[in-house]
Amino acid sequence: MSNNAPDPLVIAGRTFTSRLLVGTGKYRDMEETQAAIEASGAEIVTIAVRRTNIGQNADEPNILDVLPPDRYTYLPNTAGCYDVKTAVRTCKLARELLDGHDLVKLEVLGDEKTLFPDVIATLKAAEELIADGFKIMVYTNDDPIIARELEAMGCVAVMPLAAPIGSGLGIRNKLNIRTIVENAKVPVLVDAGVGTASDAAIAMELGCDGVLMNTAIAAAQQPVLMASAMRKAIEAGREAYRAGRMPAKRFASASSPLDGLFFD
Repeated sequence: MSNNAPDPLVIAGRTFTSRLLVGTGKYRDMEETQAAIEASGAEIVTIAVRRTNIGQNADEPNILDVLPPDRYTYLPNTAGCYDVKTAVRTCKLARELLDGHDLVKLEVLGDEKTLFPDVIATLKAAEELIADGFKIMVYTNDDPIIARELEAMGCVAVMPLAAPIGSGLGIRNKLNIRTIVENAKVPVLVDAGVGTASDAAIAMELGCDGVLMNTAIAAAQQPVLMASAMRKAIEAGREAYRAGRMPAKRFASASSPLDGLFFD
């Protein structure tokens, strides 16, 4: 494959150049939010509807003012939802506030300490939202069987966790992520657990279509600089995946073979 060949990320029929998706929470202020997201090169930004003002509070700063809709694709998410009813209601609120916007990130959490997904509730919420016309990008665990089921239901992207949300532990189970990627016919994006640029690169080298992150950038000592690093890591990891790495070998293999050389 030529380096110059088009390599877009396609989600629900929409085409994107960047494979890095970023959140908008945990920054010091909106100015830092704006600067970091610009440095990341991201085109899709996630917005926690229950925690961020997107118009529901008229007397508070609106995140949409610093992230204009002509530049970014909004991905409202259901962060903080622990049951089907709340998750569905949150998606409907986002659709109302964003003039019919139907692309959302669904997460239904099952535990406050680990923030692991409640898979059973996630399946139920996904089914209800898809029937209501939503295009669902779904946060789930790294179980290939559940990922397959969510795709079969009609989710437009599957987003397995690499590690607990905000932990920065990196990808804990590469084999499961790789299996999900190999089985999927929709985009697979690692979501949660990335801590630094090398984690993002590894996700892309495994064949993931993209990575979504927030804390890894926002909690860095210099968020704007980390956002730039993540942008480069995503690009490098994708190129390495497309290039096809050399086989791993147990023993050394000389860079300059001895065959055909003349010796005294």
